Amino acid sequence: MIDMHIHAVNPQLPGVKSFPTFLDGSPGSVAEILRAQMQESGTAAVLGMGHLNGTADDPLGVASTLAIAQRLPNLYAIGVADPTRVDTEHLQRVESQLRSGSVVALKGYLGYLYHGPDSPGYVPYLELAAKYDIPFIFHTGDNWSTVAKVKFAHPLLIDEVAVEHRQVKFVMAHFGNPWTTDAAEVMYKNENVWADLSGILVGDATYFARMTTTGSVQRTVERVRQAIEYTECFDRFLYATDWPLVSMTTYRDFVRQLFDEEHHQSVFQDNAKSLFKRCRIPADRTPP
Repeated sequence: MIDMHIHAVNPQLPGVKSFPTFLDGSPGSVAEILRAQMQESGTAAVLGMGHLNGTADDPLGVASTLAIAQRLPNLYAIGVADPTRVDTEHLQRVESQLRSGSVVALKGYLGYLYHGPDSPGYVPYLELAAKYDIPFIFHTGDNWSTVAKVKFAHPLLIDEVAVEHRQVKFVMAHFGNPWTTDAAEVMYKNENVWADLSGILVGDATYFARMTTTGSVQRTVERVRQAIEYTECFDRFLYATDWPLVSMTTYRDFVRQLFDEEHHQSVFQDNAKSLFKRCRIPADRTPP
């Protein structure tokens, strides 16, 4: 499987609820914890988000992720696009980092930053995504923060940039949850929009067991499946977890319920390989 949305480092988002403290450990210790999760769940590769407030020599906030990747080669870095940092010098450093090939996609944190996807501050990053043919991921839906403003993260806003930037391949992180029906319409209408399925439910294995007992997991499965079926776009959904906010193994089993088995190969592997071309993940036809 390919998990295209994890956090190997603290994202440093304003007001964010607590992340596990082990993310602040050494690259080697984080790599070992992540490797164990990958082996237990059968995950072959992961794509890790960078963090805000990158330094001058690390404008996309990926240096820490890349340090872990040196010890875990199947970890790939996603850079953070900050719409408040659009000065020429910063953007030149961003482009240099993209040119190096060390970044496989860009990410915009809607809601955490008070900028919608159509903010002028995102335009130069979108242009760079098009130039280097890498996907642009926008956080959509609920925010894991006490100070975020969700109006900036509604998935319908992605339609605006999907129309204006047809050459960019967009990913709606979290499938716009809880507005999955709205997210589904954006996907159905725009062929350049994908969705990842991370973070629809968040919690440890005990939480998932309790929610299963109460019927909450099954109701969530039914709700999300309806939205997925509306899109008719099984080739544009991407398996993702939002680890470490969930157990990889537990979340894998949750996502399996969202699709008929005939679509598992696409969702768990093939769609990500097609979209994230810089990853160069070896072919593996083993069913997830």
